[in-house]
Amino acid sequence: MDNEFYKRRPFFPAFLPTDQPAVPRSLFYCPAARLLPLVLMLAASGLAAAEEPALVLRRSKVLTLPGSSSAVRPAVVLGAKNLQSLLDQQSVAEGDAELRYGELLLKADKLSYFQPKDEARASGKVEVSVAGNVFRGSELRLFVQRFEGEFLDPSYFFSLTGGGGKAERMRFLGQQRVLAEGGTYSSCPAEEGKEPAWQLTTTQLRMDFEANEGIASGAVLRFYGVPILAAPTISFALGSTRKSGWLPPNIGLDNRSGFELGLPYYWNIAPQHDATLTPFLMTRRGAGLDSEFRYLEPQHNGEVKLAWLPNDRVANRARWALDLAQQGEVGRDWRYQIRSERVSDDEYWKDLPKRLQSQTPRLLATDLRFGRTVQREWGEAQAYARLQTWQALQGADPLTRYETPYQRSPQVGLRLSSEADDAVMAGFRPWGRQARLEGALELEYNRFDLPREALASQRADLPTGQRAHVLGHVSLPFGGAGWWLIPKLSVNAAAYSLDQTQLDGRRSMSRSVPSLSVDQGWVFERQTELFGRGTLQTLEPRLLYVNTPYRDQASLPNFDAAPKDFNFDSIYTDNQFSGVDRVSDNHQLSFGAISRWVNPSQGGELLRLGLVQRYLFRDQRITPDGQPQTQRLSDLLLLGSAHLNTQWWMDAAVQYNPDSSRAVRTVTSVRYSPGPFRTVSAAYRLARGQSEQVELGWQWPLFGAQPDGSPRRDSSGGSSGGSCSGAWYSAGRVQYSLRDRRFTDSVVGVEYDAGCWILRVGAERLSTGRAETNTRLLLQLELVGLSRLGSNALKVLRDNIPGYRPLSSDRSASPDASYD
Repeated sequence: MDNEFYKRRPFFPAFLPTDQPAVPRSLFYCPAARLLPLVLMLAASGLAAAEEPALVLRRSKVLTLPGSSSAVRPAVVLGAKNLQSLLDQQSVAEGDAELRYGELLLKADKLSYFQPKDEARASGKVEVSVAGNVFRGSELRLFVQRFEGEFLDPSYFFSLTGGGGKAERMRFLGQQRVLAEGGTYSSCPAEEGKEPAWQLTTTQLRMDFEANEGIASGAVLRFYGVPILAAPTISFALGSTRKSGWLPPNIGLDNRSGFELGLPYYWNIAPQHDATLTPFLMTRRGAGLDSEFRYLEPQHNGEVKLAWLPNDRVANRARWALDLAQQGEVGRDWRYQIRSERVSDDEYWKDLPKRLQSQTPRLLATDLRFGRTVQREWGEAQAYARLQTWQALQGADPLTRYETPYQRSPQVGLRLSSEADDAVMAGFRPWGRQARLEGALELEYNRFDLPREALASQRADLPTGQRAHVLGHVSLPFGGAGWWLIPKLSVNAAAYSLDQTQLDGRRSMSRSVPSLSVDQGWVFERQTELFGRGTLQTLEPRLLYVNTPYRDQASLPNFDAAPKDFNFDSIYTDNQFSGVDRVSDNHQLSFGAISRWVNPSQGGELLRLGLVQRYLFRDQRITPDGQPQTQRLSDLLLLGSAHLNTQWWMDAAVQYNPDSSRAVRTVTSVRYSPGPFRTVSAAYRLARGQSEQVELGWQWPLFGAQPDGSPRRDSSGGSSGGSCSGAWYSAGRVQYSLRDRRFTDSVVGVEYDAGCWILRVGAERLSTGRAETNTRLLLQLELVGLSRLGSNALKVLRDNIPGYRPLSSDRSASPDASYD
């Protein structure tokens, strides 16, 4: 490109001789060939065929042929009230002048196009639209095909980020690159005589959309005129893809660590590798480093997180947390998976909870799995090995200690299953299938140990040792269009070799328990009405008969068996225990039914009601609570859910004891969501003799919002980001224990939505004991279209509040607009 192009000088539009004849309003030009005669002929033939009703022309902003190759250059189209042209030389358009070239649309009061150079010059009210981005200014010089040129005094809007600004001069360096001198950037609406609520001013702003990179030199970020961030150079990503650079600071405040400030740096090492390093400072505990490394290879991927606090001034020792997750393939379809988390001490989960990833912060697992699955015509075979250990964070208080689970060191097994057997046993209804024999077999060896922490804190009589077991079943599922019948014969056999001698002097023992079950179900349908609406109603009765003989298991160890929850799913199983070591003796019939009302056109479920109960033909001696069950009829399970309109959701499940005439367990929830950013949910949970809890969650506008929940807009149609007349919202979730008469885990906050910026302030309270809590302050400023500053309040609200919706979710074209 000519160097003179970059010198600022006035544009001199070329004028045609006045004696040149005027041409029609639209002129098609293709530099690759002189197509004007052909175009005129086609236009004439189009006018002649205008009487044919079959041909309908539609307006399009992009002038390309359907299915045309991207390598074919589109035509240049000029239009104006007054258009003059010298064939293959130059054209001058005046009065609502337009130039179209593919996705490019150029508008101006006056427009000159020089065909040999493929150069356009525009003056007056100039507007350029390309790929959703809009530029406006007074003078423009542009090489159309290359999209290279210079714009004087432009304003601009970028669709990808939802923001824009003004500049003294802007240079187009191709459709994917823009350079602005003396540029500004903000997502706040422009108002005459007013500065935006927040604005990034720069001496030079370079935006490379292809590389997903924005670089601001001499950058100063101001919020209501107050500088809050300044740097010689600021580099930021323009979309959801990755880019190296400093991220917004992390800010936190809690009652255990004080004020915390972290400055994360993101390092995009390679397309398949990246890392984040976050130096941090806590006013009470000192300085440290959080780090994360991620990688993605063709056969392996994983991430490693390390939090390092070299000298905790409160605990007077070094503190650390390590989290490792990795999986991959080692050849011949053998796959492995590693998941491990470890911390430096037992009190880590109380003092530094946000650096833990586990859903059970007091019990951290190290789990290594290795296996291979082979598909065959008869079914599949799976060979596997596993090593599982635990770190139990017990603490010094004996009242808060708990029994840790056993470790598997190792677990080795083989599973064989016939085709579709797993799907059948998981509740698949084989309508119309021919009956065939199906089955599965599991052979497994386990070595059970206790974690090191458990040896000192738990009972010394807990056994350790080895177990080999066999689980198998054979079934014959068949059914029709609206029914199924699955008879099944199964066996659970196990042999033990213990490290300790039992009371009867044995160290080796075994047992084998067979079981017979028959699962029968039907599905009936009919057309009916529900509150005046046409619906499809189903009635789905189901019976499960189980006969399992009694085998004495009192002297056998229990390494992995646990009672199943009593619910609609577990009542239709042949064993009340999960795991292998306990098999309940059953001679029983489970019977119940579910009825659904379904919208026939959309398939949505409007209402569901169900009940189920169990009848014992004989006393049950092996039970979850260890007490023989003599009551013939079990507790009654009731189920109900309703979604009668788009605003209300209701769910309820009740376990009712007929003898005591009261509920044993209850879970009830209701949610009301009349519109965007408006949701209220309430829940009640009762486990008689154990816990009773109520919960309230909400997101609701307080004032300043439109009836639909969106923030008010100013008279010009823009958001009121610069006028401090936005909308206030409240959001939170509160849990209260009626049994303990105290609040438990809760979060409460308020949000102020000014349109182009959002402020979130809140507090989170987490229980760490019966008389201990960890409370932290949440403070976050979101500059819509740029970044979020402060603590991660948005993630806390989204994870805790049912139906919560980020206020800025619909204000940016970036794919990650609603995510952290």
